[in-house]
Amino acid sequence: MSGPFDHWFTEKTVPWIVLGLICIGIWTGSAHKDNKPAFHEETNTYTFGDYDCKDDCSGHQAGYDWAEEHDIDDPDDCGGNSESFIEGCRAYAEEQNGNREE
Repeated sequence: MSGPFDHWFTEKTVPWIVLGLICIGIWTGSAHKDNKPAFHEETNTYTFGDYDCKDDCSGHQAGYDWAEEHDIDDPDDCGGNSESFIEGCRAYAEEQNGNREE
């Protein structure tokens, strides 16, 4: 019995489909490892990487996202007007350095 998608799964297309799925898995698995704020019940505070957040860590997240978009891998390349933004950028750069050393 044949189905409507039988022509998609041939000897030539299956390896490309598998390769695509592997690439998607690698890309999604490596992105944003440590960029989620962590809540600490004992102190009732949040941290973002190794940095303390004053509120909801949105400034840290913005800095992290900016650093990721600009491929920042040196914490000294992080700058800006907001301490939390700079710390988020630094968290991303430090994560990239840690990934290289592993």
